[in-house]
Amino acid sequence: MTDECIAIKYEYIRKDQTSMLMPTLDKLDAQPTGREKSTGSAGNSFGVNATASSKGSSGGGEDISAGHKYTAYMPTERHASQYNMNHKNRGLALIFNHENFDIPSLKSRQGTNVDCENLGAALKKLHFQVNTYKDCKLREILKHVDHAASQDHTDNDCIVVAILSHGEHGYLYAKDVQYKLDTIWHYFSAHTCPTLAGKPKLFFIQACQGDHFDPGVLMRRTETDGETSMSYKIPVHADFLIAYSTIPGFYSWRNTTNGSWFMQSLVEELNANGTY
Repeated sequence: MTDECIAIKYEYIRKDQTSMLMPTLDKLDAQPTGREKSTGSAGNSFGVNATASSKGSSGGGEDISAGHKYTAYMPTERHASQYNMNHKNRGLALIFNHENFDIPSLKSRQGTNVDCENLGAALKKLHFQVNTYKDCKLREILKHVDHAASQDHTDNDCIVVAILSHGEHGYLYAKDVQYKLDTIWHYFSAHTCPTLAGKPKLFFIQACQGDHFDPGVLMRRTETDGETSMSYKIPVHADFLIAYSTIPGFYSWRNTTNGSWFMQSLVEELNANGTY
């Protein structure tokens, strides 16, 4: 294991208007008009029952506003220019692959299995322990996420979670209901999963976020530095990278033969620039 970080380059290539017309094999990971808005039992803001898991689906753990204090070992020096990727293991990678749904208005996501296979293969080359889950209901998703978050990640570099599904306006779809991504990533925040504190938590979301077309955007990475001290606080939601296949309010494209545009680009970058 080298001490370099996994290098991931984000690049969205601008296309002209004619190229954004939907080709025969390119589909949308979006909920059609006239859709069901099922949000699960109890109907809280995350679309799940607040007692669905031991950590609680409204935040994945205790209420940090109540004055609780959390202490975690920091695996990286405070002003280091990169994460410590020199642990014994690379870490877990969870891939939730949704092709078919119980909601009648949601069409089958042809091509998603190609995404799942290609992403899984790329992550295995980077020495991740890859676990794939197919067409899970929300209760099953939370069970798998809770199990992963409850493990000891002391010897792991990071964690990856990929969700391939339909989506709209901030919501993702399990096989049976819709939910917000907060439902998932709260499980891995520093106060609920302290052995991942100070480590990269990478989320890759292949799903639509609305019904507008996107001509392309360019994203650049930024870095910030802080003062040095032996002991210091970090936000409980620090070290998260959440990469969507599109920006809020816009469609996301999926090719029924080659997989989604976003996952094709991600896999290409992991294979080309990932640190083995």
